[in-house]
Amino acid sequence: MRGLDPWGTGLPEDYARLMQEFGIGDFRELLPRIPDPLPLMTRGVIFGHRDFERVLDRMLRGERYAVMTGLMPSGKMHLGHKMVVDQLIWYQRRGGEIFLCMADMEAFSARGLPYERSKEIAFEEYLLNCEALGLELERCRVYFQSRSAEVQGLAYSLARKVNLSEVRAIYGFSGETHLSHLYYPMIDVADILHPQLEEFGGPRPTVVPVGVDQDPHLRLARDVAAKFSEEYGFLPPSSTYHRLMRDLFGGKMSSSRPESALFLTDPPEVWERKLWEALTGGRPTAREQREKGGEPSKCLVYELCLYHFLPGDRELLEMRERCERGELICGDCKREVAGLARAFLRELEERREEARARVEELLREIYP
Repeated sequence: MRGLDPWGTGLPEDYARLMQEFGIGDFRELLPRIPDPLPLMTRGVIFGHRDFERVLDRMLRGERYAVMTGLMPSGKMHLGHKMVVDQLIWYQRRGGEIFLCMADMEAFSARGLPYERSKEIAFEEYLLNCEALGLELERCRVYFQSRSAEVQGLAYSLARKVNLSEVRAIYGFSGETHLSHLYYPMIDVADILHPQLEEFGGPRPTVVPVGVDQDPHLRLARDVAAKFSEEYGFLPPSSTYHRLMRDLFGGKMSSSRPESALFLTDPPEVWERKLWEALTGGRPTAREQREKGGEPSKCLVYELCLYHFLPGDRELLEMRERCERGELICGDCKREVAGLARAFLRELEERREEARARVEELLREIYP
């Protein structure tokens, strides 16, 4: 099985095999202990973890823990990114201290994007949408990598115990990899570990909710935390893993594939047009579908409801059963989902405008 690529555009072929190969635990085993879990958890979208028990114990006791994640401001924010924000909101409401990184150094390293352009994208796409979706940014530690002396200094310090062969073994870099791409993983490790520095509250359990393609960063961070446990007192970071959201044609949803992704700043008519072109689990003809039923497990429109638009399990089950019985034809289904999407986008746009002044003020504070 090929390795995981944090910057690639491919989808894993076999999540179960991936869990076995990389030592990822089954998240389902923890569900009975989790109060009011997210639908993403109960529906198996969040499928794996490393050491999440440590964070869960703190959460249940009302004690301190941190949540760290990063968003790369190199393009428009899409529904795949929303999955991460939904998790941050859940943790924030359960006492987690949120560290939210705007990964502009990654955008520069991986995409060649100038820092000033990353700042603009971070504001218009990521920060405004995070606040509009319900994340209280004033209660988060929001920062840009290029503006964080703590992260850059920590990355430099930690790099002295990481050799090139270790990085190559985790990431599979070839001889043509440029040096900035080689060094960036240390910035990411510093992002993950810096919430445990004394100036940010000291060592404590920290969870990083990510798509499974980001696991190489977590494995390196855990190795580095062990090497520096005496010097800094680091605890190995915990992590949860969610399935990578597919785009409307079945690939990995990505800002670099705009024709098949659903962006949060798109107008409703753009989403509706894209939905009509999406791959479904329908049969070749309406007659055949009424006779044999559809296949929702193959349907990318149904997946939108599974991940985002139908938080109620009863409504989701009804949609699935109607499809499987042949009662719900793809055209009718797309019309229903387009209505849900339209309502979601209109409310999100209103909330973005309400949040604009607050987020502008926050941006001036963290990026003067």
